[in-house]
Amino acid sequence: MPVKDYTITMYLNQYWKDERLSFSSTDDVLTLSGDFAEKIWVPDTYFVNDKNSYLHDVTEKNKMVRLHGDGSITYGMRFTTTLACMMDLHNYPLDKQNCTVEIESYGYTVKDVVMYWKETPVVGVEEAKLPQFTVLGYATTDRTERLATGVYQRLSLSFSLQRNIGYFIFQTYLPSILIVMLSWVSFWINHEATSARVALGITTVLTMTTISTGVRSSLPRISYVKAIDIYLVMCFVFVFAALLEYAAVNYTYWGARAKKKNSQKPRDVSGGAEANSRVSNCAGDGDGRDIECVSGETTSQADGGGIDLGTVRPLGPLRRRAGAAAAEGRPSAGTGTGAARGRRRVLSSLRRGASALSRSLPRVHDVNSIDKYSRLVFPVSFVLFNATYWGFYIL
Repeated sequence: MPVKDYTITMYLNQYWKDERLSFSSTDDVLTLSGDFAEKIWVPDTYFVNDKNSYLHDVTEKNKMVRLHGDGSITYGMRFTTTLACMMDLHNYPLDKQNCTVEIESYGYTVKDVVMYWKETPVVGVEEAKLPQFTVLGYATTDRTERLATGVYQRLSLSFSLQRNIGYFIFQTYLPSILIVMLSWVSFWINHEATSARVALGITTVLTMTTISTGVRSSLPRISYVKAIDIYLVMCFVFVFAALLEYAAVNYTYWGARAKKKNSQKPRDVSGGAEANSRVSNCAGDGDGRDIECVSGETTSQADGGGIDLGTVRPLGPLRRRAGAAAAEGRPSAGTGTGAARGRRRVLSSLRRGASALSRSLPRVHDVNSIDKYSRLVFPVSFVLFNATYWGFYIL
């Protein structure tokens, strides 16, 4: 748990009875200066969770000794102390904390001094005003602590504090909501206005990054996730998704335009017929020998507009040469290696998988429909997220 400091100015009054100082049987009271405390016995009280303290000395030291006739003593002082508070920041800034004031005798064990609270231990907590917290209540306890030097009596004053969220609403939550809503403006901008939509998307992303950095700079470096981290990350996801939405719109638009342009190109019907005729002749040769269609460069003929598919050679001599080359241990030009065949099979399977994936995706006939759906899906999703977030951390 992170340790945070809080500073408090208090009046500490201690009461005990020393019969050696009794001077009258009546209820007489003597008020003495604080320097008188150096001449009598006083308890060695200290604050266990204290980090820095000082006694006020304007215009004189703020200490007082009040001596009663029966030897009862009131020893009071006014000072300011900075105390450590163990905080759990999982729900920050919608959290509640318990901070304590730990009072103990430094040298006297329970065999020497027993400390306890009076019937009204604390006064003035209800009127205390804090800029970041609201005091919900307080509680006092006393217990014994076993330390290396003995057993000591410890008094604890615990404050129940609730963090005021107004500052974070105006400094973090409201700007984040407005930035997310600003990212939705791109859904109403024409998809051909690339510069406007990209600039708007990048601006919102960078603004959310700046807000997140400013919030984290004021917190201790803790490893677990806080409530404000969840909200800022989700806002960042929304603005980044709005930027990706335009990428999908742009890709769909230009992809459909390229397909439409390719489908409008005229096809050479006569060349296709001649190519089919040549392939049929190649496959239908029935002279009893194996034949091979070795394709060449696919070029159009200048005079007749046909397509040269290649030449036809018998396969028998090639196979005999391949067998002789294999027997002599030499590579053959007519046969391919196994690695090349494996690569071709892998590429073919990848093409088939990509084709199946593209067929499984829904067809978008109008890219404007993506923006139309986004205008509804993004706001509804953000409202649902806010309802879940605030309901979980507040209710």
